[in-house]
Amino acid sequence: MKAKKLILVTSESHPSHKAFLKVTEDLSKELNIEKEIKIEDYSFLTDYGEKDDFGMPFLPQLLIQTEDGKIIPVLTQMPFNQKLQPDPEKGKEEALNKIKNIT
Repeated sequence: MKAKKLILVTSESHPSHKAFLKVTEDLSKELNIEKEIKIEDYSFLTDYGEKDDFGMPFLPQLLIQTEDGKIIPVLTQMPFNQKLQPDPEKGKEEALNKIKNIT
């Protein structure tokens, strides 16, 4: 299945916002697919995103839309580096691996 569009649902005030934005922009360029940024769209995440133990969607989340219209989360938690800082490179690798394994 081929990826059609990256969809980032985020909040500009979230501490991981810039890391998720970098992953989205890097993957969009690398895979040559369009990207869409949604700000605090909890309704969208309720339908397609991951939820916490109480069934509530959380921000930020990176999802992918496939050519057949499926929307799948590919990065919902940013990995941290040894200094406990968000690591966009590891996040990009994690998301890329999930995108490559979409069936």
